[in-house]
Amino acid sequence: MKRIACLSLGFLLALPVLAHAQSTEQDRITNSYQVLRDITAMPDKGIPHDLLDKSECIIVYPSVKKGAFVVGGSYGRGLITCRTGANHNGPWSAPAMYALEGVSFGFQIGGQATDFVLLVMNEQGAKSVMSSKVKLGADASVAAGPVGRATSAETDAVMKAQILSWSRSRGVFAGISLAGSTMRSDDGANKSIYGKDLSATDIVYGGKVKAPASAARLLALLNKLTPHHVQ
Repeated sequence: MKRIACLSLGFLLALPVLAHAQSTEQDRITNSYQVLRDITAMPDKGIPHDLLDKSECIIVYPSVKKGAFVVGGSYGRGLITCRTGANHNGPWSAPAMYALEGVSFGFQIGGQATDFVLLVMNEQGAKSVMSSKVKLGADASVAAGPVGRATSAETDAVMKAQILSWSRSRGVFAGISLAGSTMRSDDGANKSIYGKDLSATDIVYGGKVKAPASAARLLALLNKLTPHHVQ
């Protein structure tokens, strides 16, 4: 009886921690939606729509922070969602939680936060991203994405890159290369959201879980902006 009582007490004490963790991940999804909403509302200064149509997956890291007077060494938490169905022409998948490490994007003062958006442009890039840990620039090619209504800045680097990346800091949105940074599945956060151990592949391509209610606006936005994949 004493053992059962101790286990019950431990479970009750853990409930607030689990609830807080799930709330934090829900906030991450909401923040990712807000970043995408704001960026896609800038037709002349945002992500070119034709690149969005060509992408197979999209990754968002809202509010990546680093300490004051520090160059490099950052950690961000975000999410990934990919097109489902044959030829990647179906609706966007349930989001999987993702982590970004080792970001180096210039000298910052005061712990300023930066948003990052990455487009995965082909199947090889998607496979690399879904591996256990991918180093950008080594395991998957990455280039700074062009900004604006059209992709007139189509360089060989942009057109051949598996991943295109952008940043937004203090309202300024610009292409940025994240070469040298690493990305991985945030397994603890995925378990917090979906209640069981799942890989990013299980969530995004396996269709083993339904998207949480907090992701409804994010997925509705993407399905409205770019419902079909363009080769």
